[in-house]
Amino acid sequence: MPESNTLYLYALPASMSQKILLNAAQIDIILHRLACQLIENHNDFKSTALIGIQPRGTYLLNRLKKMLVENYDVSNLKTGLLDITFYRDDFRRGDQPLRANSTEINFVVENMNVVIVDDVLYTGRSIRAALTALQSFGRPNTIELLTLVDRRFSRHLPIQPDYNGRQVDALGNQKVKVSWVENAGEDAVYLIKTED
Repeated sequence: MPESNTLYLYALPASMSQKILLNAAQIDIILHRLACQLIENHNDFKSTALIGIQPRGTYLLNRLKKMLVENYDVSNLKTGLLDITFYRDDFRRGDQPLRANSTEINFVVENMNVVIVDDVLYTGRSIRAALTALQSFGRPNTIELLTLVDRRFSRHLPIQPDYNGRQVDALGNQKVKVSWVENAGEDAVYLIKTED
């Protein structure tokens, strides 16, 4: 792991504090539970696709895909990545131009069961943008939502997860940060608080 990542993970400004919500073992247990729930509801995945929201849903999607294929022998799994940058209702509000990520969906979702995958459900605005962006690929039969963390009491829109790893009650000055081995050198979920 690069030294700069180590410093980024553990050296917080003096005005911030962090508490670990989930460690690697707990995340692994949650991922197995989520994988089993998906299998219960979608059986052989013949008419189901898992679509991760770029960029943060990508890591959760890839981990679930690996687990479903290697641990549960799912062979018909369709997955894709969805960029929502220009579908967000706040994309013109920033000072800097936004950089889009790639959308990688090489199938039509018409009449399929789609599971949208994202790491943290906060206000619900990203999910609303994903629902709009998804229409470019057809009209799904059903759409479900899978999240690793549900930040309760902070929703702006009436959106709730169908599959959820952990609910967290976070205040306005708190942020939920999900780290993955693939991008940060560890599997962990932190609650970061900005001191007043």
